[in-house]
Amino acid sequence: MWVIVVCLVLVLAGLVAVVRWGGLAVEPPPAPRPEAAGPTGPPPVGLVVRRYLWYVAVAMAAGATAGILAAGAGGRLVMRLLAVTAGADAQGRITEAEEVVGRITVDGTIGFVLFTGLFVGLPSAVGYLLLRRWLPAGRAAGLVYGALLLVVAGTRLEPLRSGNPDFDLVGPGWVSVLAFTALVVFHGALVAALAGRFSRAVPLLAAQPRAIAVYAPLLLLALPGPGVALVLIIVGVAVVLVSRIPVMVAAWRSRPVVAVGRVALAVAALVAVPGFASALVDILGRP
Repeated sequence: MWVIVVCLVLVLAGLVAVVRWGGLAVEPPPAPRPEAAGPTGPPPVGLVVRRYLWYVAVAMAAGATAGILAAGAGGRLVMRLLAVTAGADAQGRITEAEEVVGRITVDGTIGFVLFTGLFVGLPSAVGYLLLRRWLPAGRAAGLVYGALLLVVAGTRLEPLRSGNPDFDLVGPGWVSVLAFTALVVFHGALVAALAGRFSRAVPLLAAQPRAIAVYAPLLLLALPGPGVALVLIIVGVAVVLVSRIPVMVAAWRSRPVVAVGRVALAVAALVAVPGFASALVDILGRP
């Protein structure tokens, strides 16, 4: 019982964060001083690298925290709700993840929350930082981002994947749809709120104990294997190379790119709607 209580407390903490920081926009790190880059020259490579690592640190902090509070703890609460509403026939049956319906264990909950925090939270935070300039301002940014996650990825990956056999065990379908829809939108709003808050707390990397301590968790990205670190290095090199080309930097910051990005997001959402609707109809049709 206390495991559920802890998950509930974590979710409530996430809701408080959304209410308190949901209107905060991401505040970028300090721009290069004109005297450091010259009148028209690009910023120093070292500063570009430090700013890139700043974005990675903000993404990791916001993503891991949101993943634990929303997707992790919230997901566990939704799973418990669906187990209860499924009725007596579903109790004791085995899910796709080899879990027993109706049984909540400490080890299973900790593993689920931590796994979700890393492998769902971090990519969603990276996505938000990349797309935020094309989202509405204020609190609407997180809600729209959560809706995008739901429509574009929610039925193709998780948690509303229609091919998931667990929807034949737990439910009913309408409870699954409502609960997971609320969870994904909440997760998107929490990612946005935490990204705005952490952007004001994370300093640029420097030879200072506090800054080093803030960036030390980035070493955890090596745990899944060298692939993640290699991707980060490749992206970092690409960022440095692009920063050397003033025309590309100016084009990226131009107003037409903002308009094109918003149109592209709208088109992506519209393209995803038919598959999203089809998956929901399938889930709703299950007992």
